[in-house]
This record gives sequence, C-alpha cells and structure tokens, in this order.
Amino acid sequence: MKKTITATILAAAMMFVSSCSGSNAQTTTKASETAAVTQAANTDETTAAPETAEAAAESTEAQPPAEEERTASPVAANMKLLGRTLEQDGILWLAHSASGVEFTFSGTKLTVDIKGDGAAVGSDPASQARFAVFINGERTMDEIVDSAEKTYEIYTSDSDDEINVKLLKLSESANSAFGIEKFSFVGDYITPVPEKALKIEFIGDSITCGYGVDDEVKEHHFSTQTEDATKTYAYKAAEALGADYSMVCYSGHGIISGYTDSGVKNELSLIPPIYEQFSKSYGSSKGYFDETTPWDFEQFKPDYIVINLGTNDSSYVKTKESRQEFIDESAKFIGQVRKCNPDAYIFWALGTMGTNLNSSVKKAVEAYIGETGDNRVSFIALPQQNGDKNGYGADWHPTEATHAEAAEKLVNEIKAILDAGSGEQTDAA
Repeated sequence: MKKTITATILAAAMMFVSSCSGSNAQTTTKASETAAVTQAANTDETTAAPETAEAAAESTEAQPPAEEERTASPVAANMKLLGRTLEQDGILWLAHSASGVEFTFSGTKLTVDIKGDGAAVGSDPASQARFAVFINGERTMDEIVDSAEKTYEIYTSDSDDEINVKLLKLSESANSAFGIEKFSFVGDYITPVPEKALKIEFIGDSITCGYGVDDEVKEHHFSTQTEDATKTYAYKAAEALGADYSMVCYSGHGIISGYTDSGVKNELSLIPPIYEQFSKSYGSSKGYFDETTPWDFEQFKPDYIVINLGTNDSSYVKTKESRQEFIDESAKFIGQVRKCNPDAYIFWALGTMGTNLNSSVKKAVEAYIGETGDNRVSFIALPQQNGDKNGYGADWHPTEATHAEAAEKLVNEIKAILDAGSGEQTDAA
C-alpha cells in the first residue's frame, strides 16, 4: 500500500495531563479489543433499486473499522529516554543536545504534542529549539519550535506497519528547550527499543554541541538553526560503537573561564558548577521547568566519559599563573566526574580547535592519577581541524567532515580499551 510520511503541522490547544515514570520496564501499550464497524447503504439515487435481497446485500458497501486514537505518555514504560531528560508537571523536557526518545511503533498514524519554552514564544529565532524525527533511521522532519503548543503529524501509512521512531533535540540547552506532552496514535502499540550494552557520556562546549555545523560561512555567528548534534564527533562515535549516549554541553563554557574576547576571566560560563544539575539555560526555562533540578546519576551509568573542555579556557589562559590554575581545576573536575560516575573510564579529549592547552590537560590527568591512584583516566589528542581540507562552520567551528575525523580517533581509542579488556591505557599522542 502507498505510504506517506509528513511533517504537516496541525493547530492544537490541548490540556497537558501526561505523567513521567522512572521505570525501565519494557511494557507495551496494547490496542483495544473492539472497533466500531459501520455499514452504509449506497445512496446514489441514479442506481436502480435492487430487485432481490442478494442484490441488496451486494449493493451495500462495508466501511473500514473506525479505529480508536489512543495516547502514549513519554515515559520509560513506553519509550527509551535518550540523554538527560526531566519530567515536570506531566511534560518530558528535552534541553540537552541529542536528548530525546526512541521507540517501536506499530500502526497507521502517529502525532506528537510539543510544548515550547520561553524562547519559543520570544522574538529571537536564533535561540529557538530545533528538533528532528527519524523513521527507520531516515530524517523525515526537521523543525524549529516557534510556538507555545503544536501538534506535529509525524507518520501516516495506508498499511499497519512496524517502524522505529526517534525524536531528537538538535540544538543545545543554553538557548532553549522544549517539552513532549504525549504521542497520539492509531495502531497496535508503542514500546521501548532495548537498552544498548555500551553507554557513553560526553561533556563539552560548542564543539560537542555542533555549533555552526550547518553553516558553511565561517564569518556567520551562533544560531540554534545551524546546530545539529547528530553531525558531531560525539554522536558519530556513539553510533559507530553501538552505544547509548548522553551529551552535556554548553557553547562558550570552560573549566576556569568561559570564552572571553577581553582577557577578563568569564566565570559565568563554567561547567563544574552546573555539571550535577539537569541543565542550564539563559532564562528560557523560567516558568516552565526547574533547570537546577539535581541530576540523578543512577538514571544513566556510562561505561566511558569523554570530557572535551579547554577550548574556551584558552582565550583566558595566557600566563603561568592562569595555566597552573587551569591544571589544578581540571584535576579537580576529573575528581568531580569520578565521584558522580564511579565505574566509568574517563577520557579527556582536546585539540580540534587548537592545541594550546593539550599539555596542560595531560598534566591535569597526571596530577589526578598521582593524587588518587585512579589510573582509569587518559588524554586523547584529537586531530586539529584543517580548513583547507574540510572547510569551517560558523565562527570557525568544525564541519561535519572534521567531526567525522575526531570521531574516528575517539572510536579507535575506546576500541583499544575494549579489545584489551584491562580498562587501562596510556596517554594517546
């Protein structure tokens, strides 16, 4: 039968009554056992009246069953939750890059009710959340959340099909978030896809967020509309390794200083103070959800953690004193990450947009190991971007081709540990 997949936006004004559960049970939403069946006689007045009961029966057209539309809340019982998510007041909020949901759907029609945050109803389109829908791995929707509430029709088919559905936030937390109220569907079930055996967390800045990856003009500046976390080294590495992932990243942030073009330390854009909370925004969450909600590290226990920080610190670290401060605080941050993730192997990867602090990160790793005896930490030097070869994204950020090279290096390092089976590795050159 002919199938259609559409991103038609339907007007909606619905009450938000869903609730979120932390359960990981693999339960299935079952279809109702009954369906209304209607029959309607042919009312075409130009057709001659049947002369026999048999002819009358043949002239009666049986209508297809009127299938009931049902709903599925965005909870772990119905779908796999990807990355850090937050349920608040019956809404599942997606803030972080590549956070979302994934499930198997069997049916003929699927829609989703989306709730925007403060940025969605604001006047700056460069800050509004961007998301995509993937059906069986193919991107079928790419949308900007620009209103308080919308219903998106994300799948229709003439036949009752079983498909994989993934809805992902493409843009970062700092500028905007959006919420999922519910999925409505006609069909048999919505059920979670299985958890993957390997799990990875990425902690980073604009590089990890995919800043400007969809903009080929390096002189252009930030916009959520040109961010796409699925084109980053982090997402590509997780896909290559067949791993579930969580991305915790904020453009312009660092360890002791966020990006600064004045030489003055930027202490408003630091990762360590916000790592243990759900997310951070520049005000778009106010009145919608509490971004400072402590993150429950039991919800996602990574086997590997990749820290990619220092690029923004390099705009401030210019002296011997500031360099030593960066080394000391970086070693402390490794300890903070270890406290929250006691079983993970920790990599610190750096170098895509400059190698100025590579040696300092190596010293921080060595200092941490020397102080704690924890040798499940190592440094990876990522390949520095080559604009002549791969071009540049907005504000000189890496292109997808550059991200692919970084992902390859990272995947090789992780596979080396997996193959060795020891959980130990020396610093990569």
